[in-house]
Amino acid sequence: MSFMCSLDTAARKDEITTIVVFGASGDLAKKKTFPALFHLYKSALLPPHTRIFGYARSDLSRSEYEARITANIGKSDKERACIPGFLNICSYIRGQYDRDDDFLTLRREIEAKEDVMLNDAACDSSVAATSNSSSSGLSIDSSCRAGRNKRVFYLALPPSQFVSVARQIKNNVYDPKHYNRLVIEKPFGHDLESSSHLCQEIGTLFPESEVYRIDHYLGKEMVKNILVLRFANVFFQAVWNKEHISNVQIVFKEPFGTEGRGGYFEGVGIIRDVIQNHLLQVMSIVAMETPNSLDSEDIRDRKTEVLRHIKPVELDQVLLGQYTASKDGSKPGYKDDDGVPKDSNTPTFAQMVLHIDNERWRGVPWVIKAGKALDAAKVLVRIQFKEKSGNVFPDLARNELVVQVSPKEAVYMKTLVKEPGLSTNLTLSELDMTYQSRFEGISIPDAYSTLILDVLNGDHSNFVRADELEEAWRIFTPLLHRIERENVQPQPYAYGSRGPEGADEFAQLRAGYKMPEIDYHWKPVSPTTSPRLVDPLKRSKF
Repeated sequence: MSFMCSLDTAARKDEITTIVVFGASGDLAKKKTFPALFHLYKSALLPPHTRIFGYARSDLSRSEYEARITANIGKSDKERACIPGFLNICSYIRGQYDRDDDFLTLRREIEAKEDVMLNDAACDSSVAATSNSSSSGLSIDSSCRAGRNKRVFYLALPPSQFVSVARQIKNNVYDPKHYNRLVIEKPFGHDLESSSHLCQEIGTLFPESEVYRIDHYLGKEMVKNILVLRFANVFFQAVWNKEHISNVQIVFKEPFGTEGRGGYFEGVGIIRDVIQNHLLQVMSIVAMETPNSLDSEDIRDRKTEVLRHIKPVELDQVLLGQYTASKDGSKPGYKDDDGVPKDSNTPTFAQMVLHIDNERWRGVPWVIKAGKALDAAKVLVRIQFKEKSGNVFPDLARNELVVQVSPKEAVYMKTLVKEPGLSTNLTLSELDMTYQSRFEGISIPDAYSTLILDVLNGDHSNFVRADELEEAWRIFTPLLHRIERENVQPQPYAYGSRGPEGADEFAQLRAGYKMPEIDYHWKPVSPTTSPRLVDPLKRSKF
């Protein structure tokens, strides 16, 4: 069985693209960056003349490098057939992160490969010109070959290396004749002060237009879909305000603990790890005003505007928890993890109420909940609407719109309906669009694939801007400092439970969430036949 792994013929045939992955020997590059690049390659979404360089301090042979970057791909016959072609465009350079000579070596390697690709591109153009205009006497002018190449520098590195590597890139590899793009992974600082310092340091080296701060939740299918649900459907837009919405919940649940990463997590905690970035980004998209256009800066302007109207979180509006061993003793507690002090007060669970002080949302509580070692894996947005005034039917349940980000992408609306048959009883059902049913056979791309494609296309929509980041830290820094300064103790909860005592009642008591009086549990609809669709990554923006 053979598979075609052709590159995208719609891309510019003379476009030269170089991608450098710093930290190429690390886990992030192995598990996320290289698999995402491979997905783009096998989907014919990399430009036709692309070269990928791995750069790290590790002394890796060619075979060791290839084994590492392909460790998380090749799960199907089609993928395995594309691996040789992918490896053919990948190179590895060993170097330090603070040595000029190593970065000059990197530059020479990049320029050498660009020259080869440039000649290939010129040959492609020459063949095309000859075949299409053989009688016109057209030829390729060498002066036309020096177009603006793309150079993407992806920092799959700890934050402590960001500034040093960015400075080396700017001093020794950066070329103003080309498009240069710097990709940075979170965490972007530890609090407002450190984040501002990092942004200032990076800002002295690269303009904001060249910086792409990745929050991978912005690349998730259902998070990107929120914008469409809100602004492409009049029935949602009409009720998206405090007159109709009672409360909003954004929930993140993981069924596993730190699993040997306690030493890292101890310096971060659940608020910095998940809430200040991922969940706050989701909140800003749900709450934002209509952007002037789908231009990336118009979208980010509206998100930042929302964040400016969120008041800093108060400690009395927060419930903190830390998981202990499971009730049966089969799962260890957080303090049992290596690197975690026995007197640690780092929260592994946090639930809080935020408020947006603007005309659309004033008075609507937003409940944000995130926790590790809980009873399920789930990320969702739950929007609960108010009861209808003067309702002739009993208030058995409120309408809810639920956007499930993971594990199974879905959008469903909880509605009251009459039970079928001769009964006059009411029951709670849903208008359901479960992705695995409606779009059967379509593989939803990993968030990193989507975001790297956005970088290649120069689209900042799903990346965090400096002023947006500053507002996010403003909201949480006072809370984080108070927790640390006053040694606030989180409540214990058992591994595999629903969280600390009071977690289930939190949204009801603090935000007015109303539980339905009718027993209800959503189940995704079973797969059915659906129309054949194109690869989502090959579509237009929306």
